[in-house]
Amino acid sequence: MNLPNALTVGRIAVTPLIAILPFANSWTLRLAAFVLFTAAAITDYIDGHLARSRKEETDLGRLLDPLADKALLVGTFVPMYLLSSDFPFVTPMGTIGLPWWIIVIVLGRELFMTIFRQAAARRGVVIAAIGPAKWKTGFQLVWQGSAYFWFWAATLAAAKGWSSAAWRGFAMFNGTVGTITMAVAVILTVYSLAIYLRSFRNVFTAAPVK
Repeated sequence: MNLPNALTVGRIAVTPLIAILPFANSWTLRLAAFVLFTAAAITDYIDGHLARSRKEETDLGRLLDPLADKALLVGTFVPMYLLSSDFPFVTPMGTIGLPWWIIVIVLGRELFMTIFRQAAARRGVVIAAIGPAKWKTGFQLVWQGSAYFWFWAATLAAAKGWSSAAWRGFAMFNGTVGTITMAVAVILTVYSLAIYLRSFRNVFTAAPVK
């Protein structure tokens, strides 16, 4: 197994911890969840970059990388949704949680594109990632990171009794970043899906490649 694939496997291996640790009422364990998520997000970029630069792209890597991406997305969304009432983002507009319909849009789009890509591949068409989809992933990771950071920071603040104006300002900054990136990620989720459908709408009307 080459290094890019090893990084991808490692990302899959730590995803259960990323999903479970936020439910522990401990700021140290929630900090561990944030650190593991950050590491997973960084290796998401590094493994692909290494595979391309070192010409080590493999069929195993093409199989594992999207699996790792989907597992991390679902693994983070579970605590983000279930804990959003206890740890909502703090913003100038008030507290903002994670509505169920946002989960449906993001995960529904990922499921649809997985099926769409596989069906297109059977007809000899490779659907590569487009710019808006890459930006979507970037904003999505910042949104997820903001939520995981807040799980840790809010728990630590409660344990230490922090209530200063500086702390409240920092909480509002993190919440604003999380809310804005969430909104942008959702918009790009829908926008990139529309581009894919428009660009590849003729895939299923053409004869499949033998």
